[in-house]
Amino acid sequence: MATRLLDTNIVSYIMNNHTLAQTYQPHLAGYDLAISFQTLAELLEGGALAGWGPVRWANLQSMLLRLTVLDSSYDVAARWAEIRAIRQSQPIPVADCWITATALAYGLELVSHNPTDFQGIPGLVVITEDP
Repeated sequence: MATRLLDTNIVSYIMNNHTLAQTYQPHLAGYDLAISFQTLAELLEGGALAGWGPVRWANLQSMLLRLTVLDSSYDVAARWAEIRAIRQSQPIPVADCWITATALAYGLELVSHNPTDFQGIPGLVVITEDP
């Protein structure tokens, strides 16, 4: 089964039962789902900043059981450096760059509701429902 990488916003939509979670369901059904180590870090940070209680942390752990967390590697770091160089004139935030580098290094399509964050990156396929 093919794998797709989820941007942090997609995981948040799913966890929060946001209306956009259903919008993206057709792009997720039938795929193995993965997240970058960066997305994991962002989710953990968000929970810590929001002061999540035990129920929210348990929900995150449950969500993580359905996802593969992709680690960094030399290839991911090299892609990150290339992307930052390519996007010098239109800087990409560090976190988005790590997610992009993960997608490229692992050869995955990225599902995101923020496609403009990822414009101008050769080889990156972004799946979105953002108009």
